[in-house]
Amino acid sequence: MTHDNTTHDFVIVGAGSAGCALAHRLSGSEDRDVLLLEAGEPDNREEIHAPPRFPELYSSAVDWDYHTVPQSELNDRQLYHPRGKTLGGSSSLNGMIYIRGHPSDYDGWAKLGNDGWGYDDIVPYFKRAEHFEPGDGEYHGEGGPLNVAEQVEPHPVSEALVEAMAEVGIDHNPDFNADGQAGGGFYHLTQKDGERCSSAAAYITPVLDRSNLTVETEAKVTSVRFDGDRAVGVEYEHDGTTRTAEAREEVILSAGAINSPQLLMLSGIGPADHLQDHGIEVRADRPGVGRNLQDHLKLGVVYEQTDGQPAPAPTSNVVETGCFVRTDDDLPAPDLQFHNAPVYLLEHGLGAPDDDRTFFTMMPTQIRPESSGTVRLASGDPHDSPVIDPEYLSADSDIEPLVEGVKLAREIADTEALAPYCGSEVHPGSDVTSDEEIREFVRKHASTVYHPVGTCKMGDDEMAVVDDTLRVRGVNGLRVVDASVMPRIVGGNTNAPTIAIAEKAADLLTV
Repeated sequence: MTHDNTTHDFVIVGAGSAGCALAHRLSGSEDRDVLLLEAGEPDNREEIHAPPRFPELYSSAVDWDYHTVPQSELNDRQLYHPRGKTLGGSSSLNGMIYIRGHPSDYDGWAKLGNDGWGYDDIVPYFKRAEHFEPGDGEYHGEGGPLNVAEQVEPHPVSEALVEAMAEVGIDHNPDFNADGQAGGGFYHLTQKDGERCSSAAAYITPVLDRSNLTVETEAKVTSVRFDGDRAVGVEYEHDGTTRTAEAREEVILSAGAINSPQLLMLSGIGPADHLQDHGIEVRADRPGVGRNLQDHLKLGVVYEQTDGQPAPAPTSNVVETGCFVRTDDDLPAPDLQFHNAPVYLLEHGLGAPDDDRTFFTMMPTQIRPESSGTVRLASGDPHDSPVIDPEYLSADSDIEPLVEGVKLAREIADTEALAPYCGSEVHPGSDVTSDEEIREFVRKHASTVYHPVGTCKMGDDEMAVVDDTLRVRGVNGLRVVDASVMPRIVGGNTNAPTIAIAEKAADLLTV
C-alpha cells in the first residue's frame, strides 16, 4: 500500500545533531518548505532530558543498538555502537560534552582540498550555533539556539580530579574551546536549566509551529528516489504504509556516519562490486562510500572511593572533567583526551561490583587514530543492520597513547589532591604493570567512545564521496550533511563539530 506523496523544497533524512540544525535554518525563510524525517520516536522520554540518566537509554527503543564485527586487535570482541534513534539523534543520548576540536583539525581538512573548511572559516558557525552562558564574545557565540553551560553542581571527586591533574603538570584550562585545547578542567555542557540541550531541544522544539516545517517521526527512509541522475525524493515507511516525499530542490542525508552510507548504497551509490553482490543496480560507482570509518577508543582506569561520596547531582553529565595532553611534546596537537567520572564507568555492559562501594573512573581516549574501517551492507534489505568494521588498532601506533594514558591516570591518582578519595585500583589493578601487560589490558577492555565519522568523506580525491559543498559526487540534487563528511576525525567529542557542519551547510544550500 502506497500513500499519496507529498512535495517539499527540501527533504532531510535524519533528525540528529545535523538534521535538526539544518531543518531549523532552512525553514527560517517562509518561502522554503522543509520536511524532516526521523526513523525513531519523539524525544519524550524522561531519561533523555535528565542528564545523569543517559546510560539508561543504551540498547533501548531510542537506540539503533549497533555492534561491530569481531575486532581482531581487540581479542575478537564485538563492540557496542549506540546511535540515537529519536529526535535529536545521538545528541539525545550522548554525555553532553561541548568540544570543538583543535584548530589543526579544520586546517587539515582545508589542506585536503576542502575550500572554506579551515579553522577560521568554521569558527563563525560554531559561534552562530551557540549561546554560551558564561559569556565570552571573543571565542563564543551569544543568542544561538544551542545552549552551552558550565557544570551546575560538580561532584567533590571531580573537583579533586581537576586539582590532581594540575598537580602532575597538566595546566588548568577553564575553556577547552578558547585559545588553547591543552590542559585539564571541567567540560562545558550542552545543557539549559540543568537539562539536556540536544539538537532537537535547541533547534526543533522552539519552531515546531512553523507552517513551512513538517517533522515526521517513526518514518524510516528506505531509499532515495531518482529521475535520471537527479535525486527527486525519498521513499519511507510510516504507520505500516510506504510513502514518498518529493524534493523540488534537494534531498539531504543527515542520518549519521553509519546510516548515511547505508542509505547511499541501498540507493545505488557506492562501490559497484559491493552493490552488485547484493543485487543493487549501480547508479554511481563511488568506492569511498562506507570507507574511512574513524572513531575514538577509550579505556577505563577505575579506583575505589575511600569516603563513599554521594551519587552525581541531578544536573550532572557524569563525565564532568577531562584533559587534553600530548604523549609526545613534538606533536602539533594533543593526541590523548581523558573523560573522567565520579562513578564506576567502563565499557557497555560491564557494571560495578554488586556491593556498597563507590568508585571513580578516568578514561584515557585515543583521539588521533590512524586506523580506519568500513560500513558495508549486510544485504539489499533496508531493515538489516549494516556491517560495521572500524578495524580498531589496525595501525600499530594507535595502542600506544592508551598505554601512556593508563600510566598518566595512575600518576593522577597518586596525588595529594586525590588522597582523601582514592582507594585501591580496581582496573587494570596492581598486577598489571609492564607495557605489555597494559597493552593486553587495552585489547581486552578498550571500547568506543561513540564518535564514528568519515564514511562519506569530503574531498577531491577518488575516494571522496562529497565535494566541499557537500554535494554527492556522480549525481545531482543530493547532499550529505553530518559527521560522515569529515575527512579526518576531529581531536575531541564530535557533537559540536557536527552541528557546525550543518550550520555551514545551511549557507551552502541557500546561496
